[in-house]
Amino acid sequence: MRPAHIALAALVAAVWGVNFVVIEIGLGRFPPLLFSALRFLAAALPALFLVGRPKVAWKWIVGVGLVLGVAKFGLLFTGMDQGAPAGLSSLVLQSQAVFTALFAFAALGERPGRVRTLGMAVALAGIAVAAVDEGASGPLSGFVLVIAAAACWGVSNVLTRKAAPPDALNFMVWVSTVPVLPLIVLSLLTEGPRRDLAALRALDWTGVGVVLYVAWVTTIFGFGVWGWLLRRHPASSVAPFSLLVPVFGMSSAALFLGEAISPLRWCAAALLMGGVALTSLPGRRRPATPSADQAGTQPQRETPTVART
Repeated sequence: MRPAHIALAALVAAVWGVNFVVIEIGLGRFPPLLFSALRFLAAALPALFLVGRPKVAWKWIVGVGLVLGVAKFGLLFTGMDQGAPAGLSSLVLQSQAVFTALFAFAALGERPGRVRTLGMAVALAGIAVAAVDEGASGPLSGFVLVIAAAACWGVSNVLTRKAAPPDALNFMVWVSTVPVLPLIVLSLLTEGPRRDLAALRALDWTGVGVVLYVAWVTTIFGFGVWGWLLRRHPASSVAPFSLLVPVFGMSSAALFLGEAISPLRWCAAALLMGGVALTSLPGRRRPATPSADQAGTQPQRETPTVART
C-alpha cells in the first residue's frame, strides 16, 4: 500500500475508534434506540440521492439492515447506555471476528485452520478476562449486551459475504434505510414517547454534531474510504488496520472521558487483539476429496475478516 493509502486506513481506524467516545456523549442526550434511529436516518437521507439504485437484491439489504442496524447497533447503544465503558466496548466488539468465523463455518462451510482456531481460543480468553475485569468494576449486563452486538455483527458479516455487494458505500447507504422505522417503533415501545420527545425538544448543537459524526463521518466517510481501499488492495492488506480501532477507542476514552485502564483490561486487550489478528489471517481452505465431476477444481482462498463500526 502507498503511504497515502496507509494514512487513509489509519485515519478510518481513528474515526471508528473515537466514535465510541462520541456515542457515549450522545447517550447523555438521547435514549439509545432513538439515537441509533437518528444515526441511520441522517446517514441515509442525503446520501440516498447520490449513490444510485441498490446493486444487490433487496433480501440482502433488508437482512443486513435488520441484523446490523436494528440488532447490532440497538444492542451496542443499549449496552453502553447500561454502563459498558466506551473503551472496553471498542475492544470487546472486535470479537465479531470470532463470531464471523464461527458462523461462516456453520453457514458457508468455511472450515478454520489450526491458526484461526488458536486465534479464536485466544480471543475468547481475552473476552473472559474482560468479563472478570468488568464484573469487578461495573455492571455486567451492559458488557453482555455488547457481546451480543458482536455476535449479531458476525451474522451480518456472513450475510454481507453472501450478498457480495460490488459497491460497499452504495450497499451501506441502502442498508441504513432499513433500521430507521423498526428502531423508532422499538424506542416508542420501550423508551416511551415522552422520553423521546423530551430528547428531541432539548436538541442542541452538541446533539446535532454527535448525530452527524456517527452518521456522516463514521458511516459515509468511514465506509466509503474503507470500501475504496478494499477495491484497490487485497483484503489481507487492509483488514489489519481495523485492529487499530480499539487502540484509538481505549486511548480516546481515557483522554476525553477519564476511563481508567486497569492491568486486567490491558491483559484482555492483548489477548483479544492478538486472537483477532490470528483469526483474521488469510489462509487456504483445505479442499475436500474431489468427486469425478469435481476433479481439477482449485481450492478457494479464504478472505480475512474485515472489522468495521
